[in-house]
Amino acid sequence: MEDVWSVVLRVGEVWVTLVFTLIVLPSALGVSLGISEAYLWVLMKTLEWATIRIQKGVKKPQPQIKTSATNGIIERDETPMEKEIVHPHRVDFEFSDIFYFCRKGFEAIVEDEVTQRFSSEELVSWNLLTRTNVNFHYISLRLTIVWVIGVIVRYCFLLPLRITLATIGITSMIVGTMIVGQLPNSSVKNYLSEVVHLTCSRILVRALSGTIHYHNKENRPQKGGICVANHTSPIDAIILTNDGCYAMVGQAHGGLMGIIQRATVKACPHVWFERSEVKDRHLVTKRLREHVADKNKLPILIFPEGTCINNTSVMMFKKGSFEIGGTIYPVAIKYDPQFGDAFWNSSKYNIVSYLLRIMTSWAIVCNVWYMPPMVRQEGEDAVQFANRVKSAIARQGGLTELPW
Repeated sequence: MEDVWSVVLRVGEVWVTLVFTLIVLPSALGVSLGISEAYLWVLMKTLEWATIRIQKGVKKPQPQIKTSATNGIIERDETPMEKEIVHPHRVDFEFSDIFYFCRKGFEAIVEDEVTQRFSSEELVSWNLLTRTNVNFHYISLRLTIVWVIGVIVRYCFLLPLRITLATIGITSMIVGTMIVGQLPNSSVKNYLSEVVHLTCSRILVRALSGTIHYHNKENRPQKGGICVANHTSPIDAIILTNDGCYAMVGQAHGGLMGIIQRATVKACPHVWFERSEVKDRHLVTKRLREHVADKNKLPILIFPEGTCINNTSVMMFKKGSFEIGGTIYPVAIKYDPQFGDAFWNSSKYNIVSYLLRIMTSWAIVCNVWYMPPMVRQEGEDAVQFANRVKSAIARQGGLTELPW
């Protein structure tokens, strides 16, 4: 029994040593060894091969599969009205005649353009994740074998690795900010706080196998400003803090999230609200204005949509963020769904289930565009300003702009 434990401890030591040497240390220093790039290259080639195999398989006779509408929530049976209604030209009315129109009406209500934005987008081609396309059940033996190998790699190698990195990143964040928080307010404390936040964010991005392309870095948000971005996932904040530090705004939580919030606020001027304060709109606005008025404080990061949208659209921005005053720094975030679905459907998955889905995806790949700063024009109210910023983000990210 002792021999078994010694082997387990030895394997654990080797595992942790490799993780620290090849991933954590380079992440902390902001350098790349090319491992992520090589992994994505192999993954891209594999998905291209799988796409070719699927296209060849589709040309062969296959059992008829019902296809759902693109980004659809329900399966449609596209039967013509003439076949649905047995005698469409008869004079006598039967109660069953209305069933066809009722069903079409229900479909239109359930699958309207707003509701679709709260369900994961369906990919045109399968990316070897079971959850991404219900139409590809079996194409060929070789493709099935590759899928099985992918399941083993994602759950037996990538998942333990990512959990290890996430644990290191979160622990480092809590311990680091608690230590820095004990220092008196000074430029040294601010510098060390930024180092801790950047370092831990980079480790957490590695925990997602994240590859992020930042564009127009000269437009990065400056101190005393407000950064607003479209919202797809809780990891949006990690994606942005990987390239710069921000003061977060949000509701105070309990549990692990509460521990992180209480630790980080000691080292960085985050703005956390109690549940009772969130309902007091004037108090929230007052605290944010006080923050923005201090040009030495980090820019505030706000997601004006107030909820997660499925990476295809930008919905209505709440005007509160645009009533504060100051300079707005718009940021557009667009994820590549080919490697993993970053969208969090909070009505379907709790945060633990969501994180498990993220950590068993192939990777998180996204583009971030920093846009030129915008200010409220003369005679422009907060709603008009919010719509102007929303339109700019939608255009830059290639997202559909919705007025809802």
